[in-house]
Amino acid sequence: MISQKCKGARDLLPKDMQAFRFIENAFSQSCLKWGYKEVQTPTLEYLHLFTSAGTLTPNMLSKVYSFLDWDGWSGERVVLRPDGTIPVARLYIENLPQNEIARLFYVTNVFAFEETGTENREKWQCGVELLGSNKPASDTELILLSMEILEQLGIDNVEVQLSHAGVLNALIKELKLNSDEEVRLLDRILDGNWQALTEAGPKNSEINRLVSLFLDPKGKASGFLENLKAMPQLPSNLKVALTNFTEIAGMLDALQCSYRIDITSTRGFEYYTGLCFQLLYRGSMIGSGGRYDNLVPLIGGPETPACGFALYMEPLSNLLQTQIGKKAGSEIMVKCNTATVDAIRTSYELARKLRRKGFVTILDFDGRQTGKLKQVIVQDKPASFLVIDPSTNVKKEASSITEAIKMVGGAT
Repeated sequence: MISQKCKGARDLLPKDMQAFRFIENAFSQSCLKWGYKEVQTPTLEYLHLFTSAGTLTPNMLSKVYSFLDWDGWSGERVVLRPDGTIPVARLYIENLPQNEIARLFYVTNVFAFEETGTENREKWQCGVELLGSNKPASDTELILLSMEILEQLGIDNVEVQLSHAGVLNALIKELKLNSDEEVRLLDRILDGNWQALTEAGPKNSEINRLVSLFLDPKGKASGFLENLKAMPQLPSNLKVALTNFTEIAGMLDALQCSYRIDITSTRGFEYYTGLCFQLLYRGSMIGSGGRYDNLVPLIGGPETPACGFALYMEPLSNLLQTQIGKKAGSEIMVKCNTATVDAIRTSYELARKLRRKGFVTILDFDGRQTGKLKQVIVQDKPASFLVIDPSTNVKKEASSITEAIKMVGGAT
């Protein structure tokens, strides 16, 4: 039998982990500087945590890895977490003061079954949650934080797409559908058929005109929202949502954060209640987020406004592979051509001092290591070193560890 990984699983090789840690470190450092605290939740959660939140549609439920947490015949059904936000909301309810604003971040994996096995069934993401604030400035804070993290990663020209689940939900309510019709409409929209919105209402109605205006995919700015707000006889729920949307867009304008409004960019809006945003780089989605004020009470907590976002490891890692290779710290190979105690001791001492200078230092006692790294060879004669730079094929002799370190570029 030939050993092989599970379908849909992925091995992270050294180059992948280098990118992973690079992203993780930039993400964590930025979050800490903004006053966010790190948390981690279990990989296993009870299934009812997600079903009670109403976030698992029948289609999504079929993609969840679930099984019985065995306890006779009465075991609870558990899942490999399909989502990062809901477990953090549970953590907040069970462990943190409910009367305080919580700024939390985490790096986690989420699981979803994919039939063909050609796509990853385990995905990693960097997540941020801000619980306890309903201010539009909080939504703005998350967008600015996400952009700062991407800037730290060296990713520029990111496109921010804004939409608003509150606006969408208000439009749907104005269609006056019965519950079955509304469910069918939501299913069609979740499948990407946004034209279903215009087909669902009565012909030539004012609400259909509104729907058509919102679904126009061309880039819009806050002035577009202001014009909609000024329309006469605007339904009250829609006006409230538009006011919130306009205020956030206005803040982003004042902060010179560019964006485009595209209501059809909303994803999973049965989950969100307010502003939603997506982060795209050259057409690929590298992150998304939004406001979810109803989530905490749905899973048993008090009324708690909240918003958050996630950055996706895999597309970010793919973008950064080349860049990270260039930014990698200098590597030195210390070779020892003899197995004497003195030579081995000198090799370890040299390697220790090189590491203190910030070099990644590899010891080679077998003579099997190859590559284009700078090399320091500990020679037979006492305190004698040969420094080799393969890029220039220059070889120099040093008579001490201090001199050898200077030759490879480390000031003493």
